[in-house]
Amino acid sequence: MSTARTVLVIGGGAAGNAVTILLRRAGLTVDLVEAKDDWNATAGSGITLQGNALRVLRELGVWEQVKASGFGFGSVAITAPDGTVLHTQEDLRTGGDDLPATVGLQRPRLQRTLIKAVRDSGATVRLGTTAEILGQGPDGVRVRLSDGTEHRYDLVVAADGLGSATRAAIGITAKPEPTGMAIWRVAAPRPVGVTRTDLAYGGPAYIAGYCPTSETTLYAYVVEANRDRASIPPESYADEMRRLASSYGGHWPEITEHITDPAKVNYTWFDRLLVEGSWHRGRVVLVGDAAHCCPPTLAQGAALSLEDAWVLAQLLSASDVWDDALFQAYYERRVARVRPVVEASVQIGRWQLDGVRDADVPGLMAGTMTMLRELP
Repeated sequence: MSTARTVLVIGGGAAGNAVTILLRRAGLTVDLVEAKDDWNATAGSGITLQGNALRVLRELGVWEQVKASGFGFGSVAITAPDGTVLHTQEDLRTGGDDLPATVGLQRPRLQRTLIKAVRDSGATVRLGTTAEILGQGPDGVRVRLSDGTEHRYDLVVAADGLGSATRAAIGITAKPEPTGMAIWRVAAPRPVGVTRTDLAYGGPAYIAGYCPTSETTLYAYVVEANRDRASIPPESYADEMRRLASSYGGHWPEITEHITDPAKVNYTWFDRLLVEGSWHRGRVVLVGDAAHCCPPTLAQGAALSLEDAWVLAQLLSASDVWDDALFQAYYERRVARVRPVVEASVQIGRWQLDGVRDADVPGLMAGTMTMLRELP
């Protein structure tokens, strides 16, 4: 394969950063454009990375940094709202036995680690920049960037997230749909006894949980029915989350003490998206949230995005011909894995919304995660 091939990656999140690193390693020329001036280096509270995500991070060469800055653990507990542990289940090692089952990490730390790896790869990075696709030919795409420059690429990888402008620009009409739930998230100091994820179902919210993200930090979250965002002033975010969290026992009182700064509380609706049929049009292909998104009830959003990048980079690196057949093979390989995760993630939330008391949440989790032990 000619190493003169050029790729534009639109979006510098997990999927975009990962595919950039992997394609540069394969010898391709890669430009990455990211709309945010700060490359989202400080945004977010925490992230739960399960083994299949860790497997890709190891391929990217950043596993040692992730391990050093995160908090690894191997079980999840279901608790009553008062904090009483009802059931503890060992997590499946979906990345293989040589990786932890789960690592909690501060999201900004993960982003900064990936940013450094992209920089070190030699990719050209343009921040505060967006892309407009001007036209496709049989062998490439002409693109005008928001800085006024025009370029030709052999391939454009759209990693510009859930609201992907590139997805719409190439004629894919699928859009994210709200599932009826929303999540409040915050980073906080880690109580000494928090060494895994604990999930409480019921109480004033549908789900209340937390995940350790380092020796000293965690991120906590509370899930409720979604509300009109306009009805919740941003300056009230801490009050709203603290009101919901204050009814939970166990470690929650200590966590709740630190929910004071509304600027550090994030409120997001749960959305569902799965683009059907193909994830490409010509020489433009979708990865990550631009192609699919699921509620975080299985903590698989970033993992699926990282897997997309890994699979697409493998196919591109191994083929001399980049054609519809290659991109369709990418779609078919990924959708068979993504669809059951999206459906299971949505189903777990739907059970909570509908008040189904005999729902087999642990069983659905275990069945879906077992599938993820296989290579993507």
